[in-house]
Amino acid sequence: MGSIIKVNEYKDFGNNAIMTSDGAGTLTLNNSALKNTPSFYVYKNAVQAIANNVETVVTWTTERFDTNSAFASNTFTVPANLGGKYLFNAGIRWNSASDFEGIRFTLRTNSSNFSSTWGRNEYYQTQQITSVLDLSATDTVDLVCKQSSGGSIDLGEADQGDISWFQGFKLT
Repeated sequence: MGSIIKVNEYKDFGNNAIMTSDGAGTLTLNNSALKNTPSFYVYKNAVQAIANNVETVVTWTTERFDTNSAFASNTFTVPANLGGKYLFNAGIRWNSASDFEGIRFTLRTNSSNFSSTWGRNEYYQTQQITSVLDLSATDTVDLVCKQSSGGSIDLGEADQGDISWFQGFKLT
């Protein structure tokens, strides 16, 4: 035997709405502690040349969303009072059919390497990285890559958006 509780608004002791429902199944979280924000999603819709053996900041040409305007100049910056644990996920596609050793993709915090993935390119390889970071206000996160093919290799592809992406959000 079960019970049913029907409410359209949850409030705290200060009479502040924590959650509201529109009666049609749509729940609105009014408390920032319950939201996975800030959050962002950016991707490349243009190629970026990566020179041989040069660590290069990955540039992002298109922003799908950025809830707190915290992503700018290819970098996520933790807004004031929003420190905490964040999940980041990124993928880059090496635009080369050639097989070669030595591709590295690195997530950096405050311009210092935090987590890297190493591999080799095998026919238009996509490299991915996922990390959870404990960040404070004003901390920054970006991505760099390096390849050792012997020549310049492009990232991304001009006519295929979302083939290289970078996303992140605060964990609740």
